Amino acid sequence: MRVVVQRVKSASVRVGNQTIASIDRGMLLLVGAGDGDNDDIVRKVADKLMNLRIFEDTEGKMNLSAKSIGAEFLVVSQFTLYADTSKGRRPSFVNALAPEEAEKLYLKFAAYLKESGFKTETGKFGAKMEVESINDGPVTLYIEE
Repeated sequence: MRVVVQRVKSASVRVGNQTIASIDRGMLLLVGAGDGDNDDIVRKVADKLMNLRIFEDTEGKMNLSAKSIGAEFLVVSQFTLYADTSKGRRPSFVNALAPEEAEKLYLKFAAYLKESGFKTETGKFGAKMEVESINDGPVTLYIEE
């Protein structure tokens, strides 16, 4: 599983002309699932994100976790995180998980965050989406398990 994490002041997703999800202070998570990913990896990554200390304390140091500030999560499917660009000029996605399996893990990932007490919104799996965010910092991290 690969996740691009952006600490945001706000973020939203539109499909067509309709906003389908939005959050305030928290994390925009661009999530890709690859061959070999499973429920255990989903839980491990979600646990890491809930406890990752990327929010600033009163001294401006990244000492606070999503749990400690009541962060919100916007989870957006992003199979292109598994692009292989090592050969040629057109990306290959052979290492991305098949869509049916990837959608199940994507939904489990979001559900686990929500069940853990966080406001969690999602994009629409497989849809052409417009993602808008106000990056806070900017702080952007890449997580891979």
